[in-house]
Amino acid sequence: MSVEEMQSQKRNVFDAETASSLVKELRDNFGSGRTRSYEWRVSQVKALLKAVVDNEEQIVDALRSDLAKPPLETIVYEVGMFKNSCEVILKELKQWMKPEKVKTSIRTFPSSAEIVPEPLGVVLVISAWNYPILLSLDPVVGAIAAGNAVVLKPSEIAPASSSLLLKLIEKYCDNSFIRVVEGAVDETTALLQQKWDKIFYTGNGKVGRIVMTAAAKHLTPVVLELGGKSPVVVDSNVDLQIAARRIISGKWGLNNGQACISPDYVITTKDCAPKLVDALKTELEKCYGKNPLESEDLSRIVTSNHFARLSKLLDDDKVAGKIVYGGEKDEKKLRIAPTLLLDVPRDSLIMGEEIFGPLLPIITVNKVEESIDLINSGTKPLAAYIFTTNKKLKEQFVMNVPAGGLLVNDTVLHLVVDTLPFGGVGESGMGAYHGKFSFDAFTHKKAVLYRSFAGDSSLRYPPYTDTKLRLMKALIGGRFLGIIRALFGWS
Repeated sequence: MSVEEMQSQKRNVFDAETASSLVKELRDNFGSGRTRSYEWRVSQVKALLKAVVDNEEQIVDALRSDLAKPPLETIVYEVGMFKNSCEVILKELKQWMKPEKVKTSIRTFPSSAEIVPEPLGVVLVISAWNYPILLSLDPVVGAIAAGNAVVLKPSEIAPASSSLLLKLIEKYCDNSFIRVVEGAVDETTALLQQKWDKIFYTGNGKVGRIVMTAAAKHLTPVVLELGGKSPVVVDSNVDLQIAARRIISGKWGLNNGQACISPDYVITTKDCAPKLVDALKTELEKCYGKNPLESEDLSRIVTSNHFARLSKLLDDDKVAGKIVYGGEKDEKKLRIAPTLLLDVPRDSLIMGEEIFGPLLPIITVNKVEESIDLINSGTKPLAAYIFTTNKKLKEQFVMNVPAGGLLVNDTVLHLVVDTLPFGGVGESGMGAYHGKFSFDAFTHKKAVLYRSFAGDSSLRYPPYTDTKLRLMKALIGGRFLGIIRALFGWS
């Protein structure tokens, strides 16, 4: 390597010093106040929307390269959902930015008050590989709508998507305030060493703990969009064919199970289990044919490491003989077929961690009501699903299952409803976004109280007489008769 090449490589290294310079530059630019204007925010939302619309084919190609993701899935869940997010922001942003008038009380009379939404400052978004466009741009556009400067760190595990995001944001956006940093562990570490006004991370709990530890050094608030074991409860009183289709759509139709809200395991009764398995087998064959490893409608496993991890779950002695459908693997092509496992032991490897792949264990119980205690014996899931026509069971499920989100008689569709918050609870994450919740995630709600010089009294100022004391107590307590007694000196 020549001296010139070595010097060039050194200049291109993104280390803590480079990260510090980047944050300082963005913080100085943010200080200009330009991002606070409605006009700037709208212009950048429109720019990102145009970037995605103009480059739809490139996005499809990048996701095909990274994940062998079917084009239709990319259009619906990556491009389509991001378009919808932008359209909601463009329609509602002016209203979201308005200060909210709130009531005051007699204790501060005469006064008025409002809650003023203001941007946090300079924020960091670290995104995931499984939906590399949507999970990058959705929080970024929320941060922009809230008036922040933002740095996006895409996942290096989806390199084609990461490279495309860099090109699009450099071309379409205002780079004085919006930047992309590519790289892996070293670059992420350098970024996490800096002081941010908020960090938004999407990924797994292991890295989530690293992000939170780094944020704690600067007391930086975080949003952690993680995952967990999302259960599906299937009652025996439902149309099993429809239930099977909807489970398949949420499990294998979402990146072949590599999605944070993908159904992780099924709970049903012993009597219902064989019928449900038959329905799932029938519908899976309709969707992916008799040789699903060759289906172009299934994404591949993202890396050889993830393939090995999933293979280890299947090779566990405790699930030997439990496969009732699928199980085929192609290590060279990183493909694993949709796989059903029946009567899986609860202490098996596959039940001890989030699967994040095309394997679906089925656990049986004597009564469907037992499913609630079974779910609650583990960590709080990001999503929980139930199929039932029993009104009482629905109510019990909603009231007693703590999860990031719940869905009755379907899977994953709550993700597309912008009026609902999307986020976890406990180990499945903290904070929420989507729609106005994205705006709120990157906004500080500043309390402002206005008082005039009229109507001032000596009540708050020394000397504090008994009459003043009685009157202030009455005012603070809001007791009308007490106020009258104090004013007139009545006992």
